[in-house]
Amino acid sequence: MNTFTLFKHAFFQFSELHKAKNMPFWKVILYILFLSVILAFPLTKQIFSMVQDIKNDGQKIAEKLPDFTIADGRLKTDPSTKGFIYQTNSIIFTFDPEGKRSLSDITSDSVGNAVSVGFLDDEFVVSLPSSGTADALFGTSQFEVPYSQGTLDGLNSQDLQQALDESNVPFWLKLIVFVVTLYPAFINLIINLLLITIGANLYSKVRLYKLRFLDCLKIVVYCSTLPVIVSSLLQLLVRPFDDSFLIILVSLMLFFFATRKEARQEPPTI
Repeated sequence: MNTFTLFKHAFFQFSELHKAKNMPFWKVILYILFLSVILAFPLTKQIFSMVQDIKNDGQKIAEKLPDFTIADGRLKTDPSTKGFIYQTNSIIFTFDPEGKRSLSDITSDSVGNAVSVGFLDDEFVVSLPSSGTADALFGTSQFEVPYSQGTLDGLNSQDLQQALDESNVPFWLKLIVFVVTLYPAFINLIINLLLITIGANLYSKVRLYKLRFLDCLKIVVYCSTLPVIVSSLLQLLVRPFDDSFLIILVSLMLFFFATRKEARQEPPTI
């Protein structure tokens, strides 16, 4: 029995998945990684779509920007220039050369999955949606770049518009994004598989099957193939959701089917 055969059984012959208990553990780990790649794909696609939306909306915003230059730690514009707030589907943009707004104001503007961005009179600020993902990856969802640091010295409206027009996501950045999304998908899948295995192991004890905990884990991994793929397809087609319940429930049900042919121990005599 090889991995590809078990993969096919995961769709058409659930009763044959009990043979996964004989698979080498290192192959099982590689298979878990394969399933993690499938789970990570919808999130990766969502991030790339969001980046493209932000780029397109950023180009629209850049066209509406008045002439400005960042120099000497300040946002310099014509004295008659007034601040404004411009909202698109992905960005809530604030241009405030008058110093009327702060980072807390920019953050409070955030609605849904929109990214709040602001050129304030003394700093550039970004506030990401409060989903918990940014906090987990970066430690915060709010970022400030004071002009006094000199990082943005010389930036002007023409440079910004040209950069947005010419910007493309390089392949190496796409690879980094994929790896970053793969890690939480892998960890989350491991946790779900362990929870399923605990339930599967208890079921095996009640049914008097001759299965160790590791045997149950191996079978559970291959039983999770179908729910993982279905979950990923659903997340591609509809709004993203917490797929843990779906994966745990369906995998456990498939484990019940897969182990029906398992040999049983003799019940203890009384």
